[in-house]
Amino acid sequence: MLNFIEELRWRGMLHDMTPGADELMQNKKVVGYIGFDPTAPSMTIGNFVQIMLLKLFQLSGHQPIVLMGGATGRIGDPSFKDKERDLKSYDELDSNLSFQKEQIKKFLDFEGPNAAIIVNNLDFYKNMNILDFLRDVGKTLTISYMMSKDSVKNRLETGLSFTEFSYQLLQSYDFQLLFDQYNCVLQMGGSDQWGNITSGTEFIRRNIDGKAYAVTTPLLTKADGSKFGKSEQGNIWLDPKLTSPYKFYQFWLNADDADLPKYLRYFTLKSKEEVENLEQTYGNDPRGLKAILAEELTRRVHSDDDFKAVFQVSQLLFGNQAGPDTLLEMGINELHTIAEEIPCKAISASDISQGINIVDLLTVTTILPSKTEARKAIQGNAISINKVKVTQVEQMVTSADLLHNMYFMIENGKKNKFLIKIQD
Repeated sequence: MLNFIEELRWRGMLHDMTPGADELMQNKKVVGYIGFDPTAPSMTIGNFVQIMLLKLFQLSGHQPIVLMGGATGRIGDPSFKDKERDLKSYDELDSNLSFQKEQIKKFLDFEGPNAAIIVNNLDFYKNMNILDFLRDVGKTLTISYMMSKDSVKNRLETGLSFTEFSYQLLQSYDFQLLFDQYNCVLQMGGSDQWGNITSGTEFIRRNIDGKAYAVTTPLLTKADGSKFGKSEQGNIWLDPKLTSPYKFYQFWLNADDADLPKYLRYFTLKSKEEVENLEQTYGNDPRGLKAILAEELTRRVHSDDDFKAVFQVSQLLFGNQAGPDTLLEMGINELHTIAEEIPCKAISASDISQGINIVDLLTVTTILPSKTEARKAIQGNAISINKVKVTQVEQMVTSADLLHNMYFMIENGKKNKFLIKIQD
């Protein structure tokens, strides 16, 4: 059984906590929660930090609650946002929430003595009218108290609507209701949530004379200071339709060496001893350590089969050992993935059914600029089809060369790879 706070400390995941939180969790099983607003179509690896927090909490013998923000998502959290959020439609939020609930189920244990619970905070408010809210919720905190929080102060100059100003009250009341209904005494989150979380502990103290606690993690940033989870293409999603398993795997393989110790501690389920031993073993080989992390996370976030497929694709594109059998064993989805990662040229089905000379093919697809260059490349042993060298300029390429009746690969040297796709 893990010691939750000590686990967070060695991983560098502890930013702050209220007094007594450590002692509380050492002495008894605790119920704690983290809230997730469904403002995006999927969770991201930024959300995965908080999912890891819940996972480690559960592995430490405690019971996690996942609070889905069906209500708070309709308001918008102003915490450390430069400007007012654009409100999502109710239908979009409901769809996002339903999808994210299923994503969460993949990472936590929903059976056994510490079974995780999913709660939708829309259930707290859907039958409450505005007068009840103002009397029962709005009277708890003073305006000066709410304005002292950084999440509010930082937005006063750029503008803060009453809608977003009220978010602090909703999150605080969520905590009070979870405390009352589930004996939930701990709220966790990122450091940007500290103000909202401690407002919740104040709600519980003032309204029901209870004692509640807070634990926060640092906001995870890259070595260059940019926000974690962002790239030139946007977020790295946990949904394979938005970020393919291959792109997900490559994200970790291509991480900055300086980020690796932090990423490993935040996202692996390996123990402290295992992590330290791996770091010692791979001290001069950060890519080997990235490969271990990339494999673990791809298997957990996606699947064992997805990892095997993306590993095959990576070996084909970047490895030195891939041969004809590697291509022949690939499924159509892996070939689709390759088509997104290397130049993909198209030729007609009629051309390939009748057969096309390799020299003509290389020039028609603009892989080489002229027939003279194509012949030189073939004679120089530079051209291969499906990992088999082309040795004759008279060779014909036919439908027998097709993989899954759709693709074949041409290589010009070791680095220039092209996928040829057959189209009607």
